Amino acid sequence: MNHPHLRRFDLPFVWPTPPLLVVLVRPEIPPNTGNIARLCAATGTPLHLVGPMGFRLSDKSVRRAGLDYWDAVEMHPHGDWDDFRKAVPLVAERVHLFSTSGTRSLFDAQFQPGDVLIFGSESIGLPDPLLREFPDRILGIPMRAGDVRSLNLSTSVGIALYEALRQQQK
Repeated sequence: MNHPHLRRFDLPFVWPTPPLLVVLVRPEIPPNTGNIARLCAATGTPLHLVGPMGFRLSDKSVRRAGLDYWDAVEMHPHGDWDDFRKAVPLVAERVHLFSTSGTRSLFDAQFQPGDVLIFGSESIGLPDPLLREFPDRILGIPMRAGDVRSLNLSTSVGIALYEALRQQQK
């Protein structure tokens, strides 16, 4: 769907081919998923939702957060991690897991077109078996030490996705 906006200017940008993929594993908070869906619509990034989810995609709060951009999102729901793996073959070197337990900064990673950016649920993050499967692919987003233990999921996805897209501009 086309959404004209009087103040919108199409900035020059090279969109990766194939596109990056965003994967949410067991998302729990509807507005976060809606915001991430809107981000994916704005960047042409396919969104994979891996269940079980803490809500239904038909929930008003999910729809409201995504506004009227849902038809612009290439969304792929999967019942669980095994269903996702059957649908999307993963090559370890192209996988980037985002976790507060990451010991490498996302700014040290080298992103390529088609890479898979994987994020966990808001309350517990990525499941331990997944972290064990790709131990060398876990990235963290730098934060100052102190009172904040993590960033909001939709903020984290925005930071990571735009860093990966920025690197495609070289």
